[in-house]
Amino acid sequence: MLKQLYIKNFTLIDELNIDFHPGFSVITGETGAGKSIILGAIHLLLGQRADTRQIKEGRSKCIVEAHFDLSTCHLEDFFQNSNIDYDASDCILRREVSSNGKSRAFINDTPVSLTLMRECGELLVDIHSQHQNLLLQKEDFQMNVVDIIADDKPLLDDYKHHYADYLQAVHKYEEQKKIIAQNRDQEEFLRFQYNELDKANLQADEQESLESQVQTLSHIEDIKSALFQTTSLLNNDDNGAVNLVKNAADSLQNLVDVYPEIQDAAQRLESAGIELKDIADEVDHKLENIDFDPQQLQQMNDRLDELYSLEKKFHASGVNELIDQRDQLKQEIANIDCSDDFLADLEEAMSVAHDNCAKIGQRLSEARLHAAKKIEAEMHQRLVPLGIPKVRFSIDIQHTDCQPMGLDKISFLFSANSSTPLQPVAQVASGGEIARVMLSLKAMISGAVKLPTIIFDEIDTGVSGRVAEKMAETMREMAQQHRQVIAITHLPQIAAGGTSHYKVSKEETSEGTVSTMRELSEKERVREIAQMLSGSDISQAAIDNAQALLDAQK
Repeated sequence: MLKQLYIKNFTLIDELNIDFHPGFSVITGETGAGKSIILGAIHLLLGQRADTRQIKEGRSKCIVEAHFDLSTCHLEDFFQNSNIDYDASDCILRREVSSNGKSRAFINDTPVSLTLMRECGELLVDIHSQHQNLLLQKEDFQMNVVDIIADDKPLLDDYKHHYADYLQAVHKYEEQKKIIAQNRDQEEFLRFQYNELDKANLQADEQESLESQVQTLSHIEDIKSALFQTTSLLNNDDNGAVNLVKNAADSLQNLVDVYPEIQDAAQRLESAGIELKDIADEVDHKLENIDFDPQQLQQMNDRLDELYSLEKKFHASGVNELIDQRDQLKQEIANIDCSDDFLADLEEAMSVAHDNCAKIGQRLSEARLHAAKKIEAEMHQRLVPLGIPKVRFSIDIQHTDCQPMGLDKISFLFSANSSTPLQPVAQVASGGEIARVMLSLKAMISGAVKLPTIIFDEIDTGVSGRVAEKMAETMREMAQQHRQVIAITHLPQIAAGGTSHYKVSKEETSEGTVSTMRELSEKERVREIAQMLSGSDISQAAIDNAQALLDAQK
């Protein structure tokens, strides 16, 4: 629950630090006093987009901070998965907005993204404002209410998993069907391309080998000349390098007996002579075997021209890429040849995925149907005391094919009297009736959702008198189920129902208009409620009436 709220430099608020209590609290104040400012600060804290216009004029930044007690919320996993320190007795959410447009968010002094702060806020506080009554027009909201009461999250998650598989199977089938249709349109061209590449008898790395051989043959005369010159220098009978080295080795070897220190040099020179002789023989052998065939060179150049032409035509960077394209064309042609069988297999897989999805969806529909009966009965029990004695509330569930949320199309039907046919609630209910329907729904689902704090912003629109008292009773009942309920109200009957009472007021100071909020004492509550009953001139009768309202709630 919300324990403490601190606001600084936010619109008309200089600095506000106020404690909140368990149970049912009410916030009152004249129109324009600043109740919406308090709510706006909480919205900012829960991840709403910041606006620099929210900073009090002349200040550099605004701060909103709240302390929550999470001891009954079981949120350890959320904090652990988010890598945030967890303190069940004091969880701190803080938001800072600077005049330069920068916004920072913190959870327990850890900087977090706005998305994460929003996720955390949705686990802590539910704010119901007047515009949320429009949710009754939306099918997904109505579906969500039924799912909450059905407690079908594991089943719904299972359905979504199978639905994703079904969508994937449909996509694969449709995509392949489209590809096959396109391929059939250009089948003749595909076969022509494949035959051209297949006829080329492409070999991996062939181009590199040919280019190397052509390079060699193109310089054959230079190669032969160099080999011949090398052979002459090595094998010349008189002054060839082989003979000169051999003679030098023999000379040193003759000195070994009289000059032992030269033996190592003599052996090394002898080894060099042997190596040199091997080199001379190898060069001579290459010279004898090298040959130039102009026809062979022409064939190689012709083959390279063929490969270069194919690469240009098929926009390939080399022979290996041409081979890949050839193989891909072969597969596409094979797909065309057996496309009917292939599509039949994909269609069967799609059918199986649909059946699996529908099977889970049927179980989900049964759970929703059971929950719908429960909702209808409870809504009747709640709406009759709220001043709609002839109310009829029904949930129409129409079955459809597999959809993202199941096989159901859900609509809340409503009639305030026995003579009017049931119609969608948003179309026939008055503003006051919609407010009571929404309050009843919130009261019903709050027990299932287990949100620690629920804030109602003028949920009492369009009601008064005895109905307002019953609405206060409903909110008190919600607050007794281990949660905190805060209502912003203009009605004295609801204000009297709170166990704690806060007043928002506005005053003029030397620095301009300032909004403040404080908790009222019992005596102050009497005067505030009396003023709500009679206006600015508080009569003794209004005070007595206010006291009676408060006494009736004890």
